[in-house]
Amino acid sequence: MSKLKILYVSSEINPFLKTSEVADYVRKLPQSMQERGMEIRIMVPRFGLINERKNRLHEVVRLSGMNIAVGEDEKPLTIKVASIQSAKLQVYFIDNEDYFHRKSVFRDKKSDEFFSDNDDRAVFFCKGVIETVKKLGWAPDVVHCNDWFTSFIPLYLKTSYKNDPMFKNAKTVFTVYNTQFDHKFDHEQLTNKVKMLDIDDSMLSDLSTADYNSFIKIGSEYADKVTKGSPAIDDSVVEVLSSYGEKLTETEPEGEEYAESYYDIYTGLAE
Repeated sequence: MSKLKILYVSSEINPFLKTSEVADYVRKLPQSMQERGMEIRIMVPRFGLINERKNRLHEVVRLSGMNIAVGEDEKPLTIKVASIQSAKLQVYFIDNEDYFHRKSVFRDKKSDEFFSDNDDRAVFFCKGVIETVKKLGWAPDVVHCNDWFTSFIPLYLKTSYKNDPMFKNAKTVFTVYNTQFDHKFDHEQLTNKVKMLDIDDSMLSDLSTADYNSFIKIGSEYADKVTKGSPAIDDSVVEVLSSYGEKLTETEPEGEEYAESYYDIYTGLAE
């Protein structure tokens, strides 16, 4: 049997950036799966807090140079790469000057206000990940999406990319964490940015409230499996997840059992 290929997508990963528990989970789980014989790739945004020189990021010229559509705009995509030497893991960084060169992640450093274009940034990142995988020519068996910032990937893989040779057999896991925010986006603008070929308004009804829960709903709706990454998640989010009972899989919060439960999920999906 050939190695199972797992793509991890996240907003952050240790040791490059940590603003929440997501960074720790996405650091440990890929290593555990690699030790179990799986082939791993990891993709994250290149936020401005990541020091390129210290972390030895370098541009992958053959993967860079694409333009990604976000609504009416097209933004250039640059791909950088670095290694977690101790784990022999390679991490790909999705970069764009307008979206990711700020010296903070999702909130303004001075005012603490949530960036109003975080939806644009999420759309760019999700599309950028998919296009980068296509350019890599590496067809994942499972795409594990971590947190709200990755929530459009299951949607795109089930619609616009469903017949793409790189993704036609790929299954998705969407993991939800305790990373809620209060900001509400403009609903009409958000849906227009998310839309692609094969995606119409009826597929985006989950985005009706254009808030955090909307992102969780759309990720959960189109994923093959939904899991909780945090032991403590806000009650309103737990309520959202309860409506996806048939695909919601409980996992141990940490330790060897945590890795084992994901190993079972991945191998089950790939059968």
